[in-house]
Amino acid sequence: MHHPVLTLFASAYLMLIQPTQPAAAQPLRFEVAISDRFGDKPLDGRILLLLSTSEDAEPRFQIGEGVDSQQVFGVDADSLRPGTPVTIDHSALGFPLESLSAIPPGDYFVQALLHRYETFRRADGHTVKLPMDRGEGQHWNLAPGNLYSTPSKLRIDPHDPASTDPIRITLDQEIPPIQSPKDTKYIRHVRIQSKLLTDFWGRPMHLGAVVLLPKGFDEHPEARYPLLLNHGHFEATFDEFREEPPEENLKPDYSERFRMAGYNRIQQELAHQLYKDWISLDFPRFIVVKVQHANPYYDDSYAVNSANLGPYGDAIMTELLPAVEEQFRAIGQGWARFTYGGSTGGWEALAVQMFHPGEFNGCFAACPDPIDFRAYGAVNIYDDKNAYYPQGPWGQLVGLPRPATRDGQGVMTASLEGVNRLENVLGTRSRSGGQWDIWEAVFGPVGPDGYPARIWDKRTGEIDPAVAAHWRDHFDLRHILERDWKTLGPKVQGKIHIYCGTMDNYFLNNAVVLMEDFLRNAQGPPSGAVVDYECGSEHCWNGDHTRPNAISRLRYHQMYVDQILKRIEATAPAGADVTSWRYK
Repeated sequence: MHHPVLTLFASAYLMLIQPTQPAAAQPLRFEVAISDRFGDKPLDGRILLLLSTSEDAEPRFQIGEGVDSQQVFGVDADSLRPGTPVTIDHSALGFPLESLSAIPPGDYFVQALLHRYETFRRADGHTVKLPMDRGEGQHWNLAPGNLYSTPSKLRIDPHDPASTDPIRITLDQEIPPIQSPKDTKYIRHVRIQSKLLTDFWGRPMHLGAVVLLPKGFDEHPEARYPLLLNHGHFEATFDEFREEPPEENLKPDYSERFRMAGYNRIQQELAHQLYKDWISLDFPRFIVVKVQHANPYYDDSYAVNSANLGPYGDAIMTELLPAVEEQFRAIGQGWARFTYGGSTGGWEALAVQMFHPGEFNGCFAACPDPIDFRAYGAVNIYDDKNAYYPQGPWGQLVGLPRPATRDGQGVMTASLEGVNRLENVLGTRSRSGGQWDIWEAVFGPVGPDGYPARIWDKRTGEIDPAVAAHWRDHFDLRHILERDWKTLGPKVQGKIHIYCGTMDNYFLNNAVVLMEDFLRNAQGPPSGAVVDYECGSEHCWNGDHTRPNAISRLRYHQMYVDQILKRIEATAPAGADVTSWRYK
């Protein structure tokens, strides 16, 4: 038997001789707060913590989906007030490293940023918080009104026992507003409030257009012009059109993509060449219109009606386009309208030709975003179970990650899982402003929470077949063409032109091949479509077999005018105005 007094004495003795254990170190964490100088109004948004090993630029400008990306972590913030910090610790998701605990000890340039959200009460009954575009084209690191901290260099060691206090960061700077570009003789800027979009979003919403006018527009008031609708990403003005020669003292840059020194000078030279071509005697007198339709999810809407973005297709076609055509004396009839673009703009050019077949007389779609979801990049959303990894015969996920991008030699430059994780860090609920998130917002249904329903789980990659079926029926362009060919085919006959390089960086050529297979073998009226490839060319090859991709991509506005002019001459209805705009 144990004597209770002796047992107590022995326990006390053991406590005395055991060494004192140091207090457990607190895990590395940051506290981000808004400066008092911004008032006391509560703000919503996404707090981003940025760490960089390079002082070449602020950390907010060093985040990307490739291997050179610096580090970012993100957490949501609701009703954030000055003096109330947001904590970022090991639970916050990061890219490229997933957790703060994985940060190696070292000296880092540290910065934080608040990407501000606005509350929208939509007509569909949902209330959502989203980052409205503020003239920057949905770039979180440039968006006016976003708050950020002055970068500082800090020593960080997640495993330092002395690190018991959080690292505190104050958001003391605000990104200023962007100045609107000025009109010139040839370039005009139009902005209208859209009733359709205002009604949907529950607050004033606008559409814009950048209009390139032909030579002699003011001198020929009797002329009415064909219109070329150039689709693509948000542009504040017409940067590809330059009246002045290149800057004499322009410091040459280097294009990593094209491995070319002085590419900035080449861009200015080609922009000036467009001006010289545009005012030459033999260049057709057309109007070119770039649509500005940046929205709460992305820098453009894909020019279609969608459940999450609202009636952008109708708003562009029934509100913006008529306003532009009336103001700038366009002919305003389908035989005299054409559309073209590359990448996102390539998808849009084909989509608007299909969804408004009588309103356009031809589309030129270069390197279009996925036009057949059996080749949604490297994923078949209908047959694959998981987007990030192939699945073996026993249901196992094979360890080879699917690529998101590749270089011109076919080497993977980013994984699909990594790119989607980066988007998830930059913004949950499809709010990153990234490419995969906008595809979800445009192509998919609204989820129960009012945000886009996921095509796949952003963390695991598991595909949702019900969402995939919605995508197929509404926005799989090859599927829609095949489904509706009996009635749609005659309306688009001879109007479809598609171009793509066989080494497209985003694997977009795979969907083009599937589309070509249908167009060549369509039952009923022959398609009369043109599908062309350039062997070995990367993203944004546009049909030019005579120039390298680095040059041809800078000549979109000259590329198709000869084909367009021939199409007008061959198809204009009797009595149509084919002369007033043919002056020299």
